[in-house]
Formats: sequence, C-alpha cells, structure tokens
Amino acid sequence: MSKVYFSTWNGELINNVGKPEEEWEESAYNLPATYDDHRDSKAFIGWDGVSLFNADVDVIRLAMEYAAQYQVYSEACGRCAPGRWGGRILYDQLDKIARGEGCVADLDHLKEIGASMQVTSKCEIGKTVPNPILDLMKHFEHEFMACINEQKPSKHYNDEIGYIAKITAPCTDACPAHVDIPGYIEGVRDLRFDDSLEATRQTMPLAHTCGRVCPHPCEDACRRTNLDEPIAIMALKRLGADWETDQGLDFFHPMEKAPSTGKKVAVIGAGPAGLTTAYYLAADGVEVDVYEELPVLGGEVAVGVPEYRMPIDKYNEDIECVRDMGVNFIVNSKINADDMRRFEKEYDATMVSTGTRISKKVYCDNERFEIKGYWSAIEMLDQINLWDKYRIGEPVDLTGKTVVCVGGGFTSMDVVRCSIRANAKKVYMIYRRDEKTIINNTTYEEYHEAVEEGVEFLFHSAVAKMNDEDDVLKSLMVDKFELVPDPEGGRAQLVKIEGESYTIETDFLIPAVSQAADLKLLPEEWEIEKTSWGTVKTNGKDYMTSRKGIFASGDCEYGPMTIVNAVGQAKRGASVISRYLQTGEISLSDDEIMEDHLRKLRVYDKKEKVTGWLPGLPRQQSEVLDVDIRKFNNKEVNLGFTQEEALSEADRCMRCYYIAMIAT
Repeated sequence: MSKVYFSTWNGELINNVGKPEEEWEESAYNLPATYDDHRDSKAFIGWDGVSLFNADVDVIRLAMEYAAQYQVYSEACGRCAPGRWGGRILYDQLDKIARGEGCVADLDHLKEIGASMQVTSKCEIGKTVPNPILDLMKHFEHEFMACINEQKPSKHYNDEIGYIAKITAPCTDACPAHVDIPGYIEGVRDLRFDDSLEATRQTMPLAHTCGRVCPHPCEDACRRTNLDEPIAIMALKRLGADWETDQGLDFFHPMEKAPSTGKKVAVIGAGPAGLTTAYYLAADGVEVDVYEELPVLGGEVAVGVPEYRMPIDKYNEDIECVRDMGVNFIVNSKINADDMRRFEKEYDATMVSTGTRISKKVYCDNERFEIKGYWSAIEMLDQINLWDKYRIGEPVDLTGKTVVCVGGGFTSMDVVRCSIRANAKKVYMIYRRDEKTIINNTTYEEYHEAVEEGVEFLFHSAVAKMNDEDDVLKSLMVDKFELVPDPEGGRAQLVKIEGESYTIETDFLIPAVSQAADLKLLPEEWEIEKTSWGTVKTNGKDYMTSRKGIFASGDCEYGPMTIVNAVGQAKRGASVISRYLQTGEISLSDDEIMEDHLRKLRVYDKKEKVTGWLPGLPRQQSEVLDVDIRKFNNKEVNLGFTQEEALSEADRCMRCYYIAMIAT
C-alpha cells in the first residue's frame, strides 16, 4: 500500500487532487513513495501508468523527461519506425510545450503519435511508453493548456530535479542476476552470438553454467506465457558461450578492465558467488585473491553438480573467463580465523563466499553417523564428481545396492541420478510433499528425466527410524502422511496416517534435506551477527556484515540457494565493495535501488491479457540424450538447440522491455 496524490498505475485511478493529505486514498500497489534513506520520491512513471506522491510535481516536465529516456533508447535500437521516430516526436513536442513555446496542435499531435505507437511499435517499450504520457495529458490537461495559452515554461522546467530511470523487462526483473535477457535473445535472433554473450556477461559471468543448471525463474515471468508458452530462456543463454568456446575465441568481456585502483580484496571460496565477486571487482581495477579449500576451482558446482548436467570443461571455461580478467586463485587453502585476522590487515575488504557444505540430518530415530551406509549428500557427490571430473580419489560403484535419498531439491536430484549412473539396483527418493512441489523446487525437466531413468519417488513420506545390525544399515521405517485442509483456509497440514508405516530394505540412506554453513573461520571476538539459520547476517541489500569491511554472499549468507541467486548477490556485493574501497562508505547505485523498487512492485503481471502477437507458436524443445544411453554414463543429457531451433525460439520473444523512472 502506498499513499499517493494521484495514480493511474495498472488501471487503478486514484485522484486525491484537492483533498487534505489525511484523507488521501492509498494505492494497492507497492509504489516507490520513498526513494532511499535520504530522499522521498516526487513521482513514479512507467509502462503501466503514473503516480504522483505530492501536489508539487511538474507533470509536463515529468512526461518530457520520460520521453527523453525513451528517445535515447529508441535511437540506439532503431528497429522500427514507430518506435524510433515516435520517440523523437514525443520528446520534441513535450519539450516545446514545457519550455513555453507549444500550441494546441502539439497536444493533438502527441495524442495521435502516442496512439499510433501503442498499436504499431515492434516491441513493448515502444507500445507502452505513451501510456503514462497520455494519462498525464488527459488528467492534467489544464496544466498543459496553461503553458500553451500563457506561453510560459512549466513550473519546474528550470529547476534541479533528479530523474532516475531504468530499463527492465519482466524476465530480467525475475532473474536474481538481472541479466539482460531480451538483449541476449536478440543477439541469437541476429546470429550475433558475441552480442548475445556480452549481454549476458554484463551481470552474469557464468554463461556456460547458468545456461545449463539454472532453475530459470525468468521463464515463470515471461509474458509469452500469457499467450501460449514461455520462451526457452535458459536454453538460449548457453548459445553465446558455446559459440565462443567452439570457435576457440578470446573471451568477450562486456567492459574494459579499469586501471588499477591500488586496492586489494580477498575472496573466500571459488564457487559461483566467489567467482562472480572476483570477476566484477577485477574489472573495476581491484586486485583480487580467491582462496579455495578444495584442490579444484568451482565450489559446489564443480564437486556437487554432476558431469551429465554441467560438463566440467564448460564450467572451466567460465572459470578461465574470470581468470582472464586478472583474478589470482589459490587452491588447497582452507581459511581459518587466524587467516581472517591477517586478511583484515593485508586486504582492503574481504568477501566470504564459502557456501554451505555441511549436510543436515534427517532427524529420525537411531540416526547416527557411525552407521555404515549413512552417507551425507555432500560427501557422496564430492567423491563421485572428484573422480568423474578430475580422477581424484576413487570411483563410486553401487552395483547391487539400494539407495534411499531424503530430500526434494537439486542436491537430492543429483544424488539419485548419480546413483543410477553408479549402477545402483534400486533408487528411491523420499519426500514429504507432492510431485508439484518437487517440480517447483527443481524443474519439470529435472524431475521427469529422473523418473525416466528409474528413480522411484515416494511422496508424502518421511523416514521415522534407521534400523541397523552392528552399526550396518539394514532398513528404514517410513511414515506415510496425508494433506489435511485447514478449515480456516490456510495452508494444508501434513498429518501422519496411523497404521500406514512401512519398511524399506536399503544399503544407503543419503540425507539431502539441506546444508549448513561452516563459519568457524570467523574470529569469535569479531562477534559477526548470524541468522537464526546459522548463516552470516547482512541486510540482504549491500551484503556487508556487522563488521566493517567484511562482506558475505551466496549460500553462507542466505542458506542453500540456486547458482543464479548466488551470482546475483555476488554481483551486487562486488559493486558495493568497489564503491566502499573508494569512499569508505556503503551505498547502492541508482540502478540497484531501482532494481529493488521494481522487484517490490513486480514487473510481470500474470493476469495481463496479451494481444497483438501471433499465438500458438510452439516452444522449441532441445534434444535430450536417450534415456537408455544416458543412464550408463556421464555424457551431457541436454544437448542444446540447433541453429534452426534457436532462431525459431528466439523469434518467439516479444522483447518486453519497459522503462521506469522516479523523480526525486
């Protein structure tokens, strides 16, 4: 809820003009009435309307400044005449009126051009830019007419007012790393894979990785869903990176590396968060040392995500891209509290990105680590992947064995599918909730590929007791549950079904319910705040801990999360650190502040009725390795699009860019 003076956002007309402030009707939307800790917002204008937060807004200049933002974009784009020339006309006519030189015919021309752009522009940014401008002309026509009739500038035309704009898209907003998704899809459509890759690497250095193992929340916010099916966004992302690798090209960095700042930062952990932090800091001219406990780089993606999902040669290309920016890596280096005390003196800042590598217990009866057959998911995946990818250690052979995994996320999926490839006789996954929930936790593809390979899912179930003989696991007692609706309309509750418990004979129980962070490296006397989950506490916006100069991102800050979430946190963390090194203060950029406002407001409207596009264009499905082949090896399962499929899928993108702007 936001208190507004006037608003047309999302069709919600609120007009408090002439009313005392205490009687103002509030908007139902999370409109950004406060810009940051130091500034209130005067107005917000965007693709779906306009909101004024006080009576002293110069609505004519607001419309003009909004049109100016679009003119810059449209001239750089130039893909359609209505968008490009319409943008210029909008700005020129509004500026003419705002400076006191307009006429009534200019208003009529603006209305005509705006209506034409709404219908004929090639993409959403051209279609939607006129929306708030036409709203202002309709509801504040008297102010426009006063400038025209009296030939005077608008009331704040010559004043210093901040106008802060951001281009977004529903998919970009939903992406934790805020990748320019329409931009990289446009690169594919133009067969400019270099442009596609550079659009990705603006905010996401791990293009190979997140083109393969991302849960793609962006696809849940694709406007194409409102018409037929979402774009295959993740599958299109990998194309630029694969093209760079397959062609043997140098790395396409989207920025020039800045001159050295003379500053040094230590990054603890070489997983996705650590790699991302290092990449963007190095690009800003900061000297970065990355310390990794494992003998290999890549963190949990390297030793936890199986080869069939994330081929190590592709991940290593992402890592080498980071190294190419000038990052220094130190492996086999487990950092302790003494190291951290030393780092505080030797470095200008430290980023802790150590992940969560301690498997949590199932919490059943007789759950004991000394029972042979009780095997944590992290330890199992470490052994499998260190052998499969690096030939370190020993191979895992589960021939003739029964494996039970308890979980419901990506780690548990990796456990059961690796067990199939290790030749297990029978593989079960026990999960407390249902099929729909496990798909939401992972992906539709991941779940169904596991089912095809022979994994048996036991839903609405939980392990009640481990049964052993002389500390050797023999079987599990499993309780059955049912969902009981809440009579008050709340979330249905799981209730044990008495008399329905059953026993499973098994050789291994592998808990993959969650992981915890090992934070013994943080000196006790620093008294760094922790969350109730045992992770490092930050405010979730700038990622500095309660100790100045010590930052945290990724799993160790939030708990087990997806790769793209870790990348998104680390990208912002690197941005904050870069400014902190220069000023000694913590701050967010306007771009980051706008990201937060738009995330609260929500860019994607799942109730929107999309018109003007050809419906029924089928989503392309990339080739998947046949199940009878993939079960017995670690070859990559998802083979990606052919060029023809990629072009067809990229053509489905509606290029849903939007402009949002706040006046302060």
